[in-house]
Amino acid sequence: MKKYIYLISCFLFCFTTGRSQERDSIISDSVSVEACVSYALQHYPLLQQSVVYEALTSSEIKSKLDDWYPQIGVNGTVQHDFQLPRSVVGGQIKNAGLTNNSAVQFGLTQNIFNRDALLASQTKNMVMKAAKQDTKAEKIDVAVGVSKAYYDVLLTQQQINVLNEDILRLKRSLKDATSQYNAGVVDKIDYKRATISLNNSVAQEQSSKELLKAKYAYLKQLMGYPMDRPLLISSDTSKLEQTAMIDTSTEVDFRNRIEYQQLQTQEQLQLANLKYQKWSYLPTISAVASYNLNFMNDQFGQLYNRNFPNSFVGLQLGLPIFQGGKRKESINQAKLQINITELSKTNMVNAVNAEYQNAMAVYKGDYANYFALKENLALALDVYQTLSLQYKAGVKTYLDVVTAETDLRSSQINFANALYQLLSDKLDVQKALGEIQN
Repeated sequence: MKKYIYLISCFLFCFTTGRSQERDSIISDSVSVEACVSYALQHYPLLQQSVVYEALTSSEIKSKLDDWYPQIGVNGTVQHDFQLPRSVVGGQIKNAGLTNNSAVQFGLTQNIFNRDALLASQTKNMVMKAAKQDTKAEKIDVAVGVSKAYYDVLLTQQQINVLNEDILRLKRSLKDATSQYNAGVVDKIDYKRATISLNNSVAQEQSSKELLKAKYAYLKQLMGYPMDRPLLISSDTSKLEQTAMIDTSTEVDFRNRIEYQQLQTQEQLQLANLKYQKWSYLPTISAVASYNLNFMNDQFGQLYNRNFPNSFVGLQLGLPIFQGGKRKESINQAKLQINITELSKTNMVNAVNAEYQNAMAVYKGDYANYFALKENLALALDVYQTLSLQYKAGVKTYLDVVTAETDLRSSQINFANALYQLLSDKLDVQKALGEIQN
């Protein structure tokens, strides 16, 4: 019956999850980076594994703590002796016991001191904390990965928009060049150059569209988003420019990093393990109780007609006396593990500082490059517009227009690359600072 209930529950869960995913996938025609990250935190399979590991850890802790509860068991035996054991009674050798024997033993054991159960009691919160920190670290990686993939999709979309604008300009240029050639103003070189440039831009646009499909697929994978469901993203460039700005005077604090927090928890668990190893010198004590039903008879059919019960209560004590130096080495190993973790913490502090300095240096460099390219874009647009008017007036050659148009397209794409690179750099800085908390 439980099996059928389990199967029905799984079906309802999958059905509900599927309907939930379907609703989520049609919430909006255009989603923000925050919405993508939020979706990923709920649906990314590898992140869901971390949540399952948390539940598994919680179950393992409860299993260990159950050792403190009374352990009750029953054992039963049935035995037929072909030859009865012998014993000496009053100087005579006699058979001991009867041919058929059966016993039912009810036993109870209650731990009073057990270092395994004691360790579980003292470390349950730390073990659970470690599991939650692992999930948190995974969430941070997912948030950064999804954000970068999101910005990469936006970059490719922007490149396609640039190429679309370029194609429109080239079509107008081709039309003007063709008209001037038909009017005998210029030779055929101009419109052939316009045709070559147009064909190149069309080919680049098609290539970028195919690349966009692959980048959307990668974003969906990181989000745990259904591949067959539509996903549209867009963003205002001016808002992205504001988003890319950060305070470059912020000081790094390694205590904000989840990796350092994980090492702290690991050290606490290792200190608990050191105590555990030291407890190996202490005895194991438990209370025991037993009630036994003993049936004996030479006639098997009448075996259970006679019962000779016995019962007892008592204490059990186990004390290891000599283990060949094993306990001493176990304690030494626990101390060395703590030393290793302390060194890891020191290295983590240095690594966090180096990571932050590198991320901030890259951000500042790309920040300067971003403003330079933004200025170049404005200049390239002005040059192109001026040369286009001069070409139509017959002052400049078409080669000048083609060169200006190429510079404009390159400036637009370079500016888009710089913006989205700056957004990616910001994520690296925030991660180094430990500011990304999910």
